[in-house]
Amino acid sequence: MATDLTRRFPIGASATARELEADPHPLLARLRAAEPVSWLPAFDGWLVTSRDLALKVMRDSATFTVDDPRFSTAQVVGPSMLSLDGRIHTRHREPFARPFRPAQTRERFTAFVQDEVDRLVGGLSPAGRAELRGELAGPLAVAVVAEALGLPGVDVATVRSWYDQFVIAVSEITAGRPGRADEAYARLNEAVRAAITGPESASLLAVAAHQEEGLTAGEVVSNAAVLMFGGIDTTEGMIVNAVQQLLAHPGQLDLVLADRALMLPAIEESLRLEPSASVVDRYATADIDLGGAPVRKGDLVRVSIAGANRDPAAFPDPDRFDVHRDNAADHLAFAHGPHFCFGAHLARLETRTALAALLEGMPGLRLDPQRPAAARGLVFRKPPELHVLWG
Repeated sequence: MATDLTRRFPIGASATARELEADPHPLLARLRAAEPVSWLPAFDGWLVTSRDLALKVMRDSATFTVDDPRFSTAQVVGPSMLSLDGRIHTRHREPFARPFRPAQTRERFTAFVQDEVDRLVGGLSPAGRAELRGELAGPLAVAVVAEALGLPGVDVATVRSWYDQFVIAVSEITAGRPGRADEAYARLNEAVRAAITGPESASLLAVAAHQEEGLTAGEVVSNAAVLMFGGIDTTEGMIVNAVQQLLAHPGQLDLVLADRALMLPAIEESLRLEPSASVVDRYATADIDLGGAPVRKGDLVRVSIAGANRDPAAFPDPDRFDVHRDNAADHLAFAHGPHFCFGAHLARLETRTALAALLEGMPGLRLDPQRPAAARGLVFRKPPELHVLWG
């Protein structure tokens, strides 16, 4: 069976994890054109690169589920809203999703995000140079998640250290290697249990633990870890990628500087062109023909968000960064279907606030030509560092 698949899908057969980690877009374009659902021995599974088929997979949780023991995040933090489907998924998700609806997000986080951005950018301004991932995007994303979780006695640096361990473990498993984060999970478990049992605690975690869905303490811990993935890594990447894309295209930057109403379209276009979460995994619950590919029950079906976002059937001239693209917001950077990211409003708020402060407070902002930056990563994609100059 495997030999037949490699003959039938030769582009996928030659693909490597290293190629997809470094610069996947040329390979994804070849796959999308000739093998939109392709068998990749490197992953022992299928890779979906066309937008219409990506939507089909993400919308149909009955046929393409996350509820499988191989799901990477579940291996690290246990069952959570990210690794469950159906009614039990709703039970896990709803207590956490409610506080992140648009109006609630604006009311609770607008001032906090602005204060954090002002503090971070204000500290950078006199230097004339900075590494924005480590000095702005990362600290901002971690501070917001720490504020949202409300863990008593846990500082921002500790939250960051836990999340780093979780991300490394998930990335290792996705690449087919063992990955664990036992120490981080144990310490998070201790902090969460203190938060939900403390006197008169009003933290997000305490509220979730006492909602009608009746989540156990262990379930709250697992979902708290998942919030770190969505709230830290992908948001950090979203901010860094948006700055990198805009500064790498000076003509587009000039358009935004001349008309700040184009800032939001620029962020959406960056999400389309380089989503910070590059893939999502599903597992087939039945034999099915998917775009002509013979998917079998139990097969891994990996959706390439990066591939779907550059599908020329949806986005003409898909490799071009264009702040005037009228359908840029049709990207799938926040996934789709039951597992659509409910933190999308907060991530946009953080990115918009950070980008506005950079453009206002750092005239002449530009990439450091001596330290080029490009996104990397198999699952979470962003530049390892983003060095900029201004003034």
